[in-house]
Parts: sequence; structure tokens; C-alpha cells
Amino acid sequence: MPRRCVFCGVLAGADERYICDACNKDLPWIANSCEFCAMPVPAPLPRGVPCASCQVEPAVFAAAIVPLHYSFPLDSAIKAFKFHRKLYYQPAFSDILLGAVTRLPADIDALLPVPLHRWRRVRRGFNQAEEIARPLLSRMQLPGLRNVARVVSTPYQSGLTAAERRRNLKSAFRIRGRVAAKHVLIVDDVITTGETCRQLAKLLFENGVEKVSVLALARASREL
Repeated sequence: MPRRCVFCGVLAGADERYICDACNKDLPWIANSCEFCAMPVPAPLPRGVPCASCQVEPAVFAAAIVPLHYSFPLDSAIKAFKFHRKLYYQPAFSDILLGAVTRLPADIDALLPVPLHRWRRVRRGFNQAEEIARPLLSRMQLPGLRNVARVVSTPYQSGLTAAERRRNLKSAFRIRGRVAAKHVLIVDDVITTGETCRQLAKLLFENGVEKVSVLALARASREL
């Protein structure tokens, strides 16, 4: 079947894949961001210099790479993917993440899609983080961590403040067995406050991991 752009439906050109050039230009790309929390900033920061927020509360991540703002049309596409099983978005989302891989540290040795509680996975039918991370495993030739689970079925994070998200996620994850990796890359679809990834990082550090980085599709610059 001819390949079409997932956003506008036009036939893809010879050099296009899942997003046509016109729609790719219209996506809400983040021009400048903090390398430690991925929060958009108005101007480029010198290498190794954290943003103002990370200077007040140091980030726990070795690197945080998020290429896009969580705004139209990407926000609508992510919601359609997650909540309405529009799985044709997955290859396009994965391609965007693959384009950001070169910005990640070179010593990453394992990949962890943010786990979904088993009952939510049953209702949804899939874990969106696992789906968009699947091509990364083969491209980066990394093992996936399979012994990290979400053991508490927390309410949806949308609409919660940072403090509420922190309480919501306390003890939500568990590691069974040991983690041999030293630098784990957490993959998710959207980062808002970053609390989910921070809780996972805390758990990984407690189990011998030395560094944690984050790769996500979109960054919300305000609490949703």
C-alpha cells in the first residue's frame, strides 16, 4: 500500500517516510531546551549549564532529550494513539525519537520504556512507551529492562500538580531481581513535571544503576 502522512494523509514522497515534509515543518519543534530536564528555554544554554529550575532543584538525569512541545497537532495525535488505538502513529513517533538518538550519551547500556500497570495495559491493549521504543532497541542495539513493573494503578496524572503527582507515584514501581546496567535510558511519550521518570530513576539508583537519562516524544511546558 502507498505510504501516507499520518497527519494530513497525503501520499508520501520518495524521500518521505511517515510524516510529509510540510507537516514535519509544522510540528512544534523545541528550538532550545535544558539538557538535564528538557524544559524549553528562550535561548541556547552553554554545554553543561542547567536551566534556572535545575539550579534550584538539581535534576537527577544525566541527559533529558525531548524534541517536541506537547501542542497541536502532536497532542491530538498522541491522545488518539494512546486512548483510541490509532496505532498507525507509532512508526512516525518512533522515527522522531530515532532522529534524537544522536544527542544521547554514548555510554547508555539499557533501555526502559515507562511501565504501565497490568490492568491499564489490559484495558488499553498495549503500552504506548513500549511501542514507540521498540525500534530504538534494534537501532541502538540495547537490551530492554524487563524486571521493572508498575505495581500501583495510579490515577491519570493529567490535571495534577507536581506535589500531587509525587504523592500519586510514591512506591508505584518495583524492581524484581537485579539490574546489571550502569546507565539506563527511560523512554516515554510525554513529560510534564518529570515526576514519573524521577521516581523510576530513584528506584534504579537504589538498585545499583549509576546514571539515568530520559528520551521522550513531547514536553509539556506547563502542568496539564
